[in-house]
Amino acid sequence: MTQVKKITALAAMLAGSLLLAGAAHATALEQFKTFVASTKSARGEFTQRQVKASGTGTKTSAPASGTFEFARPGKFIWTYAKPYEQLLQADGEQLYIYDKDLNQVTVKKLGSALGSSPAAILFGSNDLEKNFTLSEGGARDGLEWLKAVPKTADTTFEQISIGLRNGTPEAMELKDNFGSMSVLTFSKFEKNPQVGAAHYTFVMPKGVEISKQ
Repeated sequence: MTQVKKITALAAMLAGSLLLAGAAHATALEQFKTFVASTKSARGEFTQRQVKASGTGTKTSAPASGTFEFARPGKFIWTYAKPYEQLLQADGEQLYIYDKDLNQVTVKKLGSALGSSPAAILFGSNDLEKNFTLSEGGARDGLEWLKAVPKTADTTFEQISIGLRNGTPEAMELKDNFGSMSVLTFSKFEKNPQVGAAHYTFVMPKGVEISKQ
């Protein structure tokens, strides 16, 4: 290899390393804005645990797990598979909560309730700063963390933290007003899958009890 070719190859390698380093050290807010702008829909798997303060420290519940899908704005399918089956599904206008054990479907208007809820982080519109005050939360557990504090007092959550790696959310921590926290981890995150127009339309199971709120 000639000296010129060696220098060119070295320059290319250095440029690539700088680009990778820039991506790796992007702030949580930068990563999250990139995620929101580039991800119109997604699906994957989740694990959820409840963490509560106790007299001897903290108490962590057994994990719940399942799958999620969403398409902005306001369409999602959140399915609990373990330890019990439950489905939360929204078509952009209505939210359906199906409890298989109770054989009951609760129907709620999605409306503005999505705005300052944790669901808005993944499922809502791109205008998150309208409903949340966003700030950097520092690095922890190999992730860059973003803090989101609801601007309205009419919410059960005091603070939401999102842990990101390479522009993708891998964890969320939802701290409520009673000192408890829901910890979610995401895996097999697939961005912008192709699905049909009717994918998020809820099909009412036969024979269920329907409760409208």
